[in-house]
Amino acid sequence: MEQLPPPSTLGSLAALVEGRVRGDAERRVVALRPLDSAGPEDLSFLTSARYREQARASRAGALLVGGEEDLPHDQIVCADPAWALGELLRHFHPAVPAAPGVHPTAVVAASAEIDPLATVGPQAVVGEGSHVAARAVVHAGAVIGARCRVGADTVIHPRAVLYDGTELGARVTVHAGAVLGADGFGYVTHGGGLVKVPQVGRVVVEDDVEIGANTTIDRATLEETRIGAGSKLDNLVQVGHNVRLGKSCVVCGQAGIAGSTRLGDGVVLAGQAGVGGHLELGDGVQVAAKSAALQSAAAGTKLAGIPGIPLGEWRRQVSWLGRLSELARRVRRLEKKQAGQPEEEGT
Repeated sequence: MEQLPPPSTLGSLAALVEGRVRGDAERRVVALRPLDSAGPEDLSFLTSARYREQARASRAGALLVGGEEDLPHDQIVCADPAWALGELLRHFHPAVPAAPGVHPTAVVAASAEIDPLATVGPQAVVGEGSHVAARAVVHAGAVIGARCRVGADTVIHPRAVLYDGTELGARVTVHAGAVLGADGFGYVTHGGGLVKVPQVGRVVVEDDVEIGANTTIDRATLEETRIGAGSKLDNLVQVGHNVRLGKSCVVCGQAGIAGSTRLGDGVVLAGQAGVGGHLELGDGVQVAAKSAALQSAAAGTKLAGIPGIPLGEWRRQVSWLGRLSELARRVRRLEKKQAGQPEEEGT
């Protein structure tokens, strides 16, 4: 069973998240739980108005809310409840630090440098000339190729692979099964067949990036595929060769970015969105789920549809699509009236 921290008071939790208490600041809080399973000694949370009635019926002793709510619970009122929820989760479920050292079954090249405070797990591999910095954790079965750099406090989860030359900054998280630095998808037609173009660049991931499970980031043809600081990539994302992401981009599950495309800072690609090759998306561009950006877009543009068009225009088109059947019936009636034909019942 999970070991929880000692009970807290509602007041101490409010101070942790820069909030204030409405009710009993000395209330004992043992755990953080969802609305439907929380009990009298638990704190729960209301971060969306759609769950207000569920919150009203909850047995939770207290609630985290974004503004004072007319609910029969003590409350922590916080201006940013979504952020506060994350801080409270870290409080109630603190990460267990890994013990430094290299496991006896790990395979570490003689020329590799492992900081004494780093952790290399069972059957992990660290290649020639690679460097693993202080407090970095390389979990079981992960593979780090030759000439790689893993920054301080970075975590590489089981069975992730860093191909030769990959560089990770500080506080990067690479989840299980991710592959960084595989060959870019580069071929030319010659002599009636496909001939591979060597991919001799590398992947560089800046500080504070998180890379989801089974995500792939291809190495550049010559220079770098680069992921900007603070960006977050979901599971099953594909980033093609020579792509450059700006800072704090969000790429949701199953999205794909074709080669040599540039994304500015704060770009958001929703689930299964696609971006064509050799394009530029400016700062703050958003591409809706299942949409495809097939042309470059200026900063702040919101795109939807295939091909992607401005969001407002896409909404108008979708609205008209829903009315096509009725419009077709009206056109048929007008055509029959014009031709002097009797109108059929039900048309």
